[in-house]
Amino acid sequence: MPNTYNKKNKISLIAASLLLALGSASSFTAQAETQGTAQQGTAQQVTSESAKANALFETQFMENVMASPISQTLMGIKGEDYGKWDEISEAADARELERAKRHLAELRAIDANALDSQTALSLALALQSLENEIADYKWRLHNYPVNQMYGVHSLTASILINQHTVDNLDDAKAYISRLNAVPKRFSELKDALELRAAKGIIAPRFVFPLVINDSRNIIKGEPFEEGEDSTLWADFKRKVDALNLDATTKENLFSEAKLALNNAVKPAYDDLIVYLNTLEQKADTRDGVWKLPDGNDFYNNALKRTTTTDMDAIAIHELGLKEVARIHNEMRDIMKEVGFKGSLNDFFIFMRNDEQFYYPDTDDGKAAYINDAKALIDNMSARLDEVFAIKPKAGLIVKPVESFREKSAGKAFYDQPAPDGSRPGTYYANLYSMKAMPKYQMEALAYHEGLPGHHMQIAIAQELEGIPKFRRFGRYTAYVEGWGLYTEFFPREMGLYQDPYSNFGRLAMELWRACRLVVDTGIHAKKWTREQGIAYYKENTPNAESDAVKMVERHIVMPSQATAYKVGMNRILDLRAYAQKSLGDAFDIREFHTLLLKNGPLPLDVLETKVQEWVKDSKQQAAKL
Repeated sequence: MPNTYNKKNKISLIAASLLLALGSASSFTAQAETQGTAQQGTAQQVTSESAKANALFETQFMENVMASPISQTLMGIKGEDYGKWDEISEAADARELERAKRHLAELRAIDANALDSQTALSLALALQSLENEIADYKWRLHNYPVNQMYGVHSLTASILINQHTVDNLDDAKAYISRLNAVPKRFSELKDALELRAAKGIIAPRFVFPLVINDSRNIIKGEPFEEGEDSTLWADFKRKVDALNLDATTKENLFSEAKLALNNAVKPAYDDLIVYLNTLEQKADTRDGVWKLPDGNDFYNNALKRTTTTDMDAIAIHELGLKEVARIHNEMRDIMKEVGFKGSLNDFFIFMRNDEQFYYPDTDDGKAAYINDAKALIDNMSARLDEVFAIKPKAGLIVKPVESFREKSAGKAFYDQPAPDGSRPGTYYANLYSMKAMPKYQMEALAYHEGLPGHHMQIAIAQELEGIPKFRRFGRYTAYVEGWGLYTEFFPREMGLYQDPYSNFGRLAMELWRACRLVVDTGIHAKKWTREQGIAYYKENTPNAESDAVKMVERHIVMPSQATAYKVGMNRILDLRAYAQKSLGDAFDIREFHTLLLKNGPLPLDVLETKVQEWVKDSKQQAAKL
């Protein structure tokens, strides 16, 4: 998955739009169609009004960016805010709400009928996004700002290490400024946690040891204590050492950074750890969001936003059960292919435990995993022209997850490249436990997180021309993750997954996403416990128990997010089947993939409209030949 942060946890409005779904577009497909076909006035007027609308989209987007220092960093913008953090407060939330309302009023003044079709679509998407944001303001506290997946405690270090580039003396000073600002940031964080606690919104008990451990990892080592360099200290030294500065200037920077780490960062983390230990005493073992105020309504709304459909929890749960059964049957066919004797569960145990399927849990074994993942991506890169007529300009690298967060981080994820090309896209593989990274799954995992998965979709979207930035950098989770899962599937049609065990790994990855439909709704709608969710994964998949634990814990702190994958993949496959049936021999997979990528992220119902229009246009063109 792309590295994410919940919008309601307030990196900022635009940082969230950079990293997460903008929301559901249900019920506006007809609106977008009308806007794209009811143009009035001359071609010159349409061009003029469309230019005005796109200028407004740009102005609003950049207003959001410039209100958020972290967003600016993600966008590669270095200005007076480069040494600051976003404010975490009710006042900041209220300012975002008022800005959203003002932006909505500005957009509603646009005559949609006077726009070209692409601008009309942009307007419909922008209106829906803002309407959803305003409607969801009441749910702004329904989240856990500190958790094992995307908490402020880990994000603070991650932004500095992975996003804060140091190209000159001012950048280094900005890094130090951010270190010195950590106490204020964490003070605001504690206020936010207290506000939620007063309303009974506290993360389940299992979360606290994980986030406390991650926090302690950040302040381990030099200069906090004797030992190896701490993660932040090593990062700062590496970045400054690479600068063309005189020795005295570098030593001054090192002294200032050490002072900030010891006098600001460490006390801030120490205080946060003390506070979290206290808050943990108020936590309980109820895992679903049903326990929150109006929790059921919150969850149903979250499902709509995540899937961009009107599927409720029951429908999603039933779809999951159906898909699990189908995939189990396909796995039984592979058992016959490899001559395995025994039950499917016996096969799972074999795949889970046999040493032939795992790299050694050593430095050499981890290096071998990264090298082999790179080889898979290099091979796919060489074959992209077979299935794509569009490719990203940005590069892609493969890295292990950093040690300070590998224990609690997910199995793998993708970080987007910098828009200016200064930072490549990154596929992170979590090698904390090599038993959680079997060889037979690495092919599908590389396709999903790297090529032709998230890197193709996200990097291409950022590079699109003639599309406003809010679309290029936005996210609809069902589209993004649906695409990622779809790109695990179609390489088999290219002749890949030749090893039956690797094909089993592909199915195991799809099975994992089908189980997510069952478990996410089980926890948040059917009141399953954490232990019930873990048991379901263990009984129905070949994955390691550590995978099951992390996945269930992710469900708990990111309600609805994991339902996007299978819902999105199924919709893309349905649309492809429709196009193939409609066009017959005229169907071109390269054109279909271009269609899916050339408009940036879209809600699933809008994507469906685009495919229908493409099929209609293709038929009309064929009739003229």
